[in-house]
Amino acid sequence: MPNKEGIRNLFDNIAPEYDRLNHVLSLDIDKTWRRRAVRRIVSRYEPLNILDIASGTGDFAIAIAKKAAKGSRVTGLDISEGMLAIGREKVAKCGLSGIIGLETGDSEKIPYAEGTFDRVSVAFGVRNFEHIGIGLSEMRRVLRKGGTVTILELSEPQNRIIKWLYRLYFLNVLPMIGGKVSGNRGAYEYLPASVQNFPKPARFMEMMSEAGFSNIRHNSFTFGICRMYTAEKQ
Repeated sequence: MPNKEGIRNLFDNIAPEYDRLNHVLSLDIDKTWRRRAVRRIVSRYEPLNILDIASGTGDFAIAIAKKAAKGSRVTGLDISEGMLAIGREKVAKCGLSGIIGLETGDSEKIPYAEGTFDRVSVAFGVRNFEHIGIGLSEMRRVLRKGGTVTILELSEPQNRIIKWLYRLYFLNVLPMIGGKVSGNRGAYEYLPASVQNFPKPARFMEMMSEAGFSNIRHNSFTFGICRMYTAEKQ
């Protein structure tokens, strides 16, 4: 798994081009995945206290805040101050500074008390954890009883033809374009490697169970390129 300090430096380095490349290289499909996850997270009528882990430049936190009930609060936590600096600008531009707060912090040492949040979310960040089990346990700790976690993560599709096309794009085209635009090809070579090294769905659900979560569920999006995991703290 990735080194924590290396991850911080990597995302600080690519932060200026991250949003543009993220949407271009995913063909904007990532926005659809986020919208589906947001529907699982928010309540239209009940104000919620929500923690968004690995919040980066704030896309997921902003999407959540826009759909959350009046009186809700979204806290974004990320290890990269470079990413968060851009996120704060976006939050202010959207007029959401009174709802969203973005803070620097470690997902394996979440700086909040047990039972603080009604919901915990992570979009495409768990694969960057140095110790996934610790991160999952920390998410459960800061959830209140009855609270839920929603995790979006990339994965390899199972269909042979789709998998071949996916690997062709992910292992060759993406690093080339990402490296040319950002000036950091290594960062965009890390991305597919991190997806390939991430636990398979069955194993990841086992890890969630080992961390103490209950009612663990899994949904596959876009031929299995993205997966959504949801679970509850009982």
